[in-house]
Amino acid sequence: MNNVASEIDRYRTNLRDELNGAALYTALADSDSDPVRKDLFLQLAQAEASHAQFWREKLKAAGIEEERFVPQLRTRLLARLARHFGPRFVLPTVAAAEVADRNKYSAQADAQTLSAEERGHAKVLQGLTGNEIAQAEPWHRAASGNNLRAAVLGANDGLVSNFCLIMGVAGAGASSSTVLLTGLAGLAAGACSMALGEWLSVTNARELAQTQMAKEAQELEQTPQAEQRELALIFQAKGLPKPDAQRVAAELMRDKKAALDTLAREELGIDPTELGGNPWSAAATSFLLFGAGAIFPVLPFMWLTEQRAIGAGIAASALALGTIGALTSLFNGRTAWFSAGRQVLFGCLAAALTYGVGRVLGVTVS
Repeated sequence: MNNVASEIDRYRTNLRDELNGAALYTALADSDSDPVRKDLFLQLAQAEASHAQFWREKLKAAGIEEERFVPQLRTRLLARLARHFGPRFVLPTVAAAEVADRNKYSAQADAQTLSAEERGHAKVLQGLTGNEIAQAEPWHRAASGNNLRAAVLGANDGLVSNFCLIMGVAGAGASSSTVLLTGLAGLAAGACSMALGEWLSVTNARELAQTQMAKEAQELEQTPQAEQRELALIFQAKGLPKPDAQRVAAELMRDKKAALDTLAREELGIDPTELGGNPWSAAATSFLLFGAGAIFPVLPFMWLTEQRAIGAGIAASALALGTIGALTSLFNGRTAWFSAGRQVLFGCLAAALTYGVGRVLGVTVS
């Protein structure tokens, strides 16, 4: 009896996972204007839907009626973010989750066909995010960004640093006006520092990309045969038969611009249209994200005083910490409740520590 119940639970869990996957890929397809990616997302959605049908039939054979499906919070949130910011904003998170789950059916004897297809899905998404990039020359560098992760961590930096700063000053016995001034100064200083750091990072990445593109263009002119062989190897690694890979490479080499574009994307992991992004927009985004997190512990001190302001600041910061923790569950594989609770716990512990340090220093200085 226990074995039967366990099997039914497995069928239900797998069905929910596949339905969530189908809903997410459908949302990504609806949000994407690129016809190639849109078609890939639709194919992935159809594959997940067929997997769901497999488990639906298992449940039906066991005499179990299908439950009403409601997409889980993670699916709804990723779909909403994709609609507002575009699929590329969430794609690395989706790809990482697919890679992590690629072997989820490997130990399930009745799902070996599905297991092979899930591994194929992971490879497709890895290809979309540029994680499988050849590195033939030693000066090549490849990296893949995750905008969603960066946004969440940027807001978290502002929140935790300013929360701790304010609690430290409050612990020293400073007046509410002094705490407010300190919090606003910490917000401005931290946001400017983050913005400058992001500007430098993106500017350096852009200059590196331009240097790499220039070297690749030089190699195309000086050693075209070697670059053609490199292109053929790239296409062969992607699954093309050797003769077809060599033919496509030869066709591409007739147009040096197209060959350079392909080598930049496939070998260097560089999008020639972006070259690492815009440093000014990156700096502005970093400034705003840090400020958005840092404002929460400051707000209560604008209209409350003394202990009431401290209590309200802790409550506002804890709420923001919980929200950020729930968002981190999108890419850490944990549940939203676990991630939120952990974030609140450690954030408040850090603030309590700085409050205690401020208390000691305040007494000592006095």
